[in-house]
Order: sequence, then C-alpha cells, then structure tokens
Amino acid sequence: MAREKIPITREGLEALQREYEDLVKRRRPEIARIIQEAREHGDIRENAAYDAAKHDQGFIEGRIREIEELLKRVEVIEEDGTDRSVVRIGSTVTIEIDGEEETYTIVGAVEAKPSAGRISNESPVGRALLGHRVGDVVTIEAPARTFSARIVRIE
Repeated sequence: MAREKIPITREGLEALQREYEDLVKRRRPEIARIIQEAREHGDIRENAAYDAAKHDQGFIEGRIREIEELLKRVEVIEEDGTDRSVVRIGSTVTIEIDGEEETYTIVGAVEAKPSAGRISNESPVGRALLGHRVGDVVTIEAPARTFSARIVRIE
C-alpha cells in the first residue's frame, strides 16, 4: 500500500533538510563523542552524563528516522505566482472573524506552527478555507465552537 504524500512548501522542505543535515553531521557525532567520554570515566551504571547522552542519542536517532520517512513522502507545493484567486496550500489568507482580521499561511501539517501564523491544511481553519475565494464566507467547525469567517485577501 502506497503511503499518502505529505504536502510541504519549498521553504518547509529546505528547513527540514537543514534540520536533517544538522542532526546527522553535527549532533550525531557530538553525542557519540560525549558517550565515549562518559564511558572513559569508568562505571557507566551510575554516570549521569552517560545516561543523559544516551537519552539525547535516542531522541536524535528517532528524529533522524522520522525526517527520513517524511522526506520519502513529501510533495512540494509549487507556487505558480499568478493565481491568487483561490486558497490553497502555500496561500497567505486574511480572514475577518467578528470584525477582527487575522492572517494565516496555509501549510502542510509538517511545517505548521500556529504561533507563527502557519496553520495546517488539516486544521479546522485551514480545511475550511481551502478552495474558497475572496469574499466567500466559510463555516469553521472547531472543537470548541462553530463560527463563520469572511475571506478578505489571498496572497
């Protein structure tokens, strides 16, 4: 069974690749060195530095595997630069909710960071906005409540 493709912007892919390179080329060797130094200090059963380094090593190796799997499945969403009439992944959308404007960039789940205004296409707001145009009023079904938003601008 083929795995589902994961949408990602070019910027998001580059950030993921940078993180992977940092983990493989810098962090992995650094942790290996710390573990080796801790072993050289004798009994590792009661060595806090060794335990911490092994914990960090497990986290780093897990993240490396996770990124490798993501990189096999990503599909870069190309911005054509011309059609800004419809909300899609990669669009920056300004919406009006109860008289207040909010701006979000719709991205794939891998690169979502709501605190930075980057919301997933799978989130209630992202899902509701996709495929709509400026002036459309969309219904957003969030866990806490259902509300309406008007699309003010698509960039």
